[in-house]
Amino acid sequence: MEILLLYAPYAILVVSFLYLLRLFVGGRHNLPPGPRPLPLIGNLLDLGAHPHRSLARLAERHGPVMALRLGAVTTVVASSADAARDVLQRHDAAFAARSVPDAARACAHDRHSMGWLPPSSPRWRALRKVCAGELFAPHRLDARATQSLRHEKVRQLESHVAWLAHEGDGVVDVGRVAFATVRNLLSCAVFSVDLDERGAPWELKDVITEFTVAVGVPNVSDFFPAVAPLDPQRLRRRVVRVFQRMYAMFDEQIERRLRERAAGELPRNDFLDVLLDYRGTEDGRGFDRQTLLTLLTDLFSAGSDTSASTVEWAMAELLQNPSSMAKARDELAQVMGSKPEIEESDIGKLKYLQAIVKETFRLHPPGPLLLPHQAETAAEIGGARPGERVGDRA
Repeated sequence: MEILLLYAPYAILVVSFLYLLRLFVGGRHNLPPGPRPLPLIGNLLDLGAHPHRSLARLAERHGPVMALRLGAVTTVVASSADAARDVLQRHDAAFAARSVPDAARACAHDRHSMGWLPPSSPRWRALRKVCAGELFAPHRLDARATQSLRHEKVRQLESHVAWLAHEGDGVVDVGRVAFATVRNLLSCAVFSVDLDERGAPWELKDVITEFTVAVGVPNVSDFFPAVAPLDPQRLRRRVVRVFQRMYAMFDEQIERRLRERAAGELPRNDFLDVLLDYRGTEDGRGFDRQTLLTLLTDLFSAGSDTSASTVEWAMAELLQNPSSMAKARDELAQVMGSKPEIEESDIGKLKYLQAIVKETFRLHPPGPLLLPHQAETAAEIGGARPGERVGDRA
């Protein structure tokens, strides 16, 4: 610690010099308009506590494509449909790479995660192929076994809520019960077991919550990459501990499956079996253990907490708007008729409920800022032609 404190002033001096050199030499050549940056910190103070709202206000003043100087990093923000189309469709090859946050480098996560790997990577192509062809493929989602699993988990949710209403204290924590349902649905589809059978039903939620908090903290290392090796806020170390806890849970399931296979038990034909049998990687040997653990971490962290949060916000908004709740109830009663429970085929008829879900996403998006892209070559966006590598947030 004494060594870090000793060299900290020199690190700050070097970062300041590099920033000023880049500011005065590089300038804003070919960059779109944007708010005037302050010395050293740039436009960091303009982001405020809610960056997506601050960026929306700044876009009203500077246009749908604007440049911000976040510390030592230049970022181009695309906040309109046309600008996003330029980035994600017209110039998708130029912006295919990702600007990786320092916390995502914990446990070499960025080298194995489909979210951070460039599309040119053989590992990214293999991961995308197995996810698109198996996990999210229509033939698997529409399979009778998968539909039966979803129905079973919904019935368990109904039974649990009914028990809380009549036998419990009458209070339903919507976020927790929604998370438990999504978690068990995911774990049954991937492992053919409920993770809460391990004896620590809320361990995964606690870990994912800690992960969300850690990666949501503004990180000095992302704005001043020169100090990233020092990890001044210790966020990377914190995420390492989170990943290690998640890896331990998933390792237990993988080892159990390998023991079942060694004992000659019948395959379960779930997603874990697909991953263990996959041989589509470049070397033909399948995925290594680190890639498996990273993929499972991405699936559970992105799939469970975001869905539960959306359900919780939707219920909160409906409780605050009784008239909307009444309309939703009336639509459900009309579509269901005399049926005891709603079916998946009825969802397409629930237009008002679909509007509620879309409005919830608009008001409370789980990820208001997309994962940042990085320009590897110059590209024109909304009339501006960035002359350096920039991160794009749409």
